[in-house]
Amino acid sequence: MLLWQCFQRRWKTVSRTEKNLLTFLRVNKIIDKRNINLLEGGKNKMKKIVAVMLAMVLVGCLAPLAFCVEYDFGDFKSVTITTKAWDALNKGDVEAVLAYTNKCIELYAVEAKKMQASLTEYPKGEADGGKNQDVFNYWALNDVGTCLFIQGEAYRKADMLEEAKEAYNKLINEYSFAQSWDTKGWFWKPAEAAKDRLKEMESGKSYDYGDFRSETLTGKAWAAFNQNDLETVLAYADKCITLYKDKATEMQKSLTEYPWETKEKIFSYWALNDVGTCLFIKGEALRKAGKIAEAKEAFNSLINDYFFAQAWDPKGWFWKPVDAAKEKMAEMQETSPQK
Repeated sequence: MLLWQCFQRRWKTVSRTEKNLLTFLRVNKIIDKRNINLLEGGKNKMKKIVAVMLAMVLVGCLAPLAFCVEYDFGDFKSVTITTKAWDALNKGDVEAVLAYTNKCIELYAVEAKKMQASLTEYPKGEADGGKNQDVFNYWALNDVGTCLFIQGEAYRKADMLEEAKEAYNKLINEYSFAQSWDTKGWFWKPAEAAKDRLKEMESGKSYDYGDFRSETLTGKAWAAFNQNDLETVLAYADKCITLYKDKATEMQKSLTEYPWETKEKIFSYWALNDVGTCLFIKGEALRKAGKIAEAKEAFNSLINDYFFAQAWDPKGWFWKPVDAAKEKMAEMQETSPQK
């Protein structure tokens, strides 16, 4: 009786987003790609009901509990639901991710598509010489696009690659002008991140960029450097440089000397610090790999364009990547002057 009541109560949700069911079953290793046809093969509602009920029986007590979960959508605003989707992704809760992202898409896709159709280019925020509010005005587009990216990430991490590709492509094709706000004060573009993911999936090489923050990418670049993994160093360092070089350049131009007043003051130049640090990591990794010309290019970019960058040492002080880069350049000039 409990099973049937639960099924009746949640049938609308399951039928509207049947992938949620498939995800639950696959993530919990109850079914795999070989027997998914059990759920997808029904030609009418009765067959689908039977298939769903059989799947529920397979999981015993867990399935009814999973489908009876009531998610808290808060005030049902798109920003609230998107935030909850991010939280669920960070916790590795795929079912919750799908509940929140599908709810946002269900409620706001129509408005998002209207906003998308009204644009011919990305609205510009302050980092690009515009006003942040001009970007925030496209709230439905931004949140639906972001939710599709989150959904793609959840599927990818669950090794459901076809579903991930579907979410990424839907974002790219239908909500390409969506932008997502980073709490550090800038917007990033989910469609561009989705394109990166698709390229990685096609090549068979995948990198976990985490939350895409500059400090996250820089930390991952350092970790790869310590493991002598040049390819991964370049993936994380280049991603940080690509995403944050414009903001870093803006911060560099605003300075006439190194920030020094307080630790917090120095950290406020986060983009400059992380881009400069990533250029140093990249240059040093290339130098150690014997790629001298490419190393010099990375070091020169740091020396010429981001020379006020500072890097935090966990031992309790800041050091200057540009000074370290100049030392490495001098060493290379002595040992490899022609390269």
